[in-house]
Amino acid sequence: MNQTNQIMKFLKILFGIIVVLAIIILVGGMFLPKTYSVNRTILINAPDSVIYKNIANFNEFYKWNPWAKMEPTAKTTFSGTAGQPGHIYAWIGKETGSGEMKILKVEPNKQVDIDLFFKEPFESHADTKFNITPDGSTNKVTWTMSGENNLISKWMCLVMGGMDKMIGKDFESGLASLKEKSEKEI
Repeated sequence: MNQTNQIMKFLKILFGIIVVLAIIILVGGMFLPKTYSVNRTILINAPDSVIYKNIANFNEFYKWNPWAKMEPTAKTTFSGTAGQPGHIYAWIGKETGSGEMKILKVEPNKQVDIDLFFKEPFESHADTKFNITPDGSTNKVTWTMSGENNLISKWMCLVMGGMDKMIGKDFESGLASLKEKSEKEI
């Protein structure tokens, strides 16, 4: 009987710990940011039409995309008309997970608005925009990604220092590659 009492006591304590952790996760999650936004900007000494092509045509985007460089063995597919709403870039990789980018709308040589859909390891959508604006004799390119945090991503961002810290350097690396590619094409 003594051993049964010890097991019951252990199970009660374990259940209590699980309940307290669940409450902390749920209640704590209510106080974490519901949305995120990350953006980076770079000046590129190339015509807006060249920059736009390198963004809106996913076959060209792939060539400077920082995540494609991270995992060049990921399986990629492109569909739809390049530079038009409905143009899709999909990938499946071990390191980069799986997902797709789909152009929602474009303003030629000015803006590309993309739905970024992550399927794995966690399902989520993000609104991704590239804005191209004249800046003297160059063009300023701003890459922005924004979205909503679910409970898991709220805690991931807290642990990993926020979405800006998680992907900001990738944006900087990607924009530097976009700059290099675009400036070589003039």
